[in-house]
Parts: sequence; structure tokens; C-alpha cells
Amino acid sequence: MIGHLTAVWRFRHFLMALVRLDLRLRYRRSVIGVGWSLLNPIAMTAVFTVVFSNLLGSGAWDYAPSLLTGMAVWGFLKEAATAGSRALIANESYIRQSPLPYTLYPLRTVFGQAIHTAIALVVVVGLLMILQQSARPLLMLPAVAPGLALAFLAAWAVATIAAFVNVYFQDTQHLLEVAAQIGFFLTPIIYPRAVLDKQGLYWVVDLNPVNLFLDLIRAPLLTGEPPTAALLGTAAAVTVGLGLLAAGTTDWLQKRVVFHL
Repeated sequence: MIGHLTAVWRFRHFLMALVRLDLRLRYRRSVIGVGWSLLNPIAMTAVFTVVFSNLLGSGAWDYAPSLLTGMAVWGFLKEAATAGSRALIANESYIRQSPLPYTLYPLRTVFGQAIHTAIALVVVVGLLMILQQSARPLLMLPAVAPGLALAFLAAWAVATIAAFVNVYFQDTQHLLEVAAQIGFFLTPIIYPRAVLDKQGLYWVVDLNPVNLFLDLIRAPLLTGEPPTAALLGTAAAVTVGLGLLAAGTTDWLQKRVVFHL
């Protein structure tokens, strides 16, 4: 794993050039530009707030920040996995011409998604400061930083694994899309965890790794309480496990993957 990280660091300037290129191509000739990255989570938040806030017995202004934060974190992890699964296939021309580390290409996708998520979280912090009439959400950002870092590393690892698997079995990207649709409703994003607990489905949340990162990022912003050491330790263990699996997958398949592109 250290070797992969060192190799990526050596080519960090090329990586940043690719990320800037992606952003320019995505928003070329767009008036709103990067602001379009907020349109989907804000629109979905508005719709779900109107529909579910009364059903769940919470006020719209209490429900909206929680939902928008959940949508931002979920959108980042989901897009990192689904778009990351196409990273090697999409960068075939670079792979055939340059001996760059393969993990660079999934990281390109994850970095782009991280920028959009950061913008959404800035909106969340601003909204919470207005609603609470306090700077507490801004002061909680240092407590959220470890969760953001772990979510980024976990997303990179998942994107790397999915990218290699997708080269050999290209239905992977479609299966991930279907799994994401199912996983969205099995993750406490549009409803609190208590809804599943009452139905005896607490194990669904406990086995869902996405919920770890939701708790690390969303809870401190909404409640003002930093994450517990146990929660951080569990998320760190999951992230390290995914990282080791991604490093092992890369070592195992990187010498043959070019013949399958």
C-alpha cells in the first residue's frame, strides 16, 4: 500500500491536471458551472423534505439539513464506486501509452466527486449556521475532518477494486448502479435510524459501512458532538481493510489488465 501511495505522490501534478481537465470539460460553456453539482442534491432534498418531513414528524427546517448532508455523503460514495468502476476503461489511452500507477485513474474520479461534495457540505454548514444562529457548525469542521478523510480513502479503495473488476467483467458497473439504488433505501438518509430499529432491522444499519461515514460526518454537524473514539476506530479499520484489498487487487491484476482493455 505504501508503494502505491508513493507512486501516486510522484505523479500528483499529472493527477491534478487530469482533475482540472475533467472539471473544465464537464462545465464547458456552462453559465452556472460547478453550481450544477448542487442541483441534484438540493432538488432531491426539496422533494423529500416536502414529502417526508411531516410523515416522520419533524419540521422541514430540521429535516432539510440532515437530508442534504446525507445526500451529499451518499452521492460522493455512490459516484466514487459507480463512476470509479469505469476509470481504467475510460483511461485506456493513457494506460497504453504511459507507465503510470493504475491507482491514479480511480483517484482522478474520486477527486472530482470530492470537490462537488465539498461544495455541498459548505452549503450545509451555511444553512445550519443560519438556522441555529450560531457558528457552532463551522467550529465542528475539525471534528468532521477525520470522517471526511476516511470516507475519501475508502471511496478511493472501492473505486480501485471496482475499476479492476469491471475490466474483466463489464457488467460490474451496471450491477453497482442497481446495488446503489437498493442501498439508498437501506441507508438512514431520508429517515432516521430509529425507523429501522423499530422494525427490528437494526442489523441492516450495523452491517452497512456507508452508515459509518454518515455518522462521522453528519452527526457532528447536526448535534455539535464529536464522533466517539469507537466509531472512528471502526471506520478506520474498515478503511484500512478496503485499502489492503485494493492494494492486493492492484498487485494481482495490474500486469494483465492491459491485455483485457
